[in-house]
Amino acid sequence: MTTQLPLLANDATACCSRVTRGVLKADEAERMAATFKALGDPTRLRLLSLIAASEDGEACICDLTEPVGLSQPTVSHHMRQLVEAGLAMREQRGRWAYFRVVPDALEDAARAIQP
Repeated sequence: MTTQLPLLANDATACCSRVTRGVLKADEAERMAATFKALGDPTRLRLLSLIAASEDGEACICDLTEPVGLSQPTVSHHMRQLVEAGLAMREQRGRWAYFRVVPDALEDAARAIQP
């Protein structure tokens, strides 16, 4: 005896990324462009990797300046760009800012351009 299985709806969004499933809305394109612009800077990539590789998954701004060889205001500028792009989170503790990489943010960016 055979059993018929129900047909599933052909939902292209289930297997396709945002870029390949159709034309992006203007706000989606703006958001994605900001993410990729933030990732397009080698210093920002290094900062994200430093934070992600830290022992507890977070880093103080004071610990990020020396490894990249930049001043604190310049590192703060780069970190602000990463936070605004949704790739990092900032928490103020006294006079120092601490940063964490946003969980799944890099995977979301990668999924956006996968065919």
